[in-house]
Amino acid sequence: MSQLLKDLRQAIDASPKSRYRIAMDTGISEPQLSKLMSRQCGLSIESAELLAEYLDLEIVLKPRRRVRKGRKSW
Repeated sequence: MSQLLKDLRQAIDASPKSRYRIAMDTGISEPQLSKLMSRQCGLSIESAELLAEYLDLEIVLKPRRRVRKGRKSW
């Protein structure tokens, strides 16, 4: 989930809205948002979804590419 959190942090930094406004509008506490931005903690899936929706982002899940030893990956 680290790439997701990195993308959310970047979107928050790029947002014209203050962190206080983002916290108030999403219902995510200001201390939690501050800890996210300083990499002190992560987020629940629900909070990540709230932030993504608020910041007009889409969370996309896709299968990872796995290469097994002795087998070719097509």
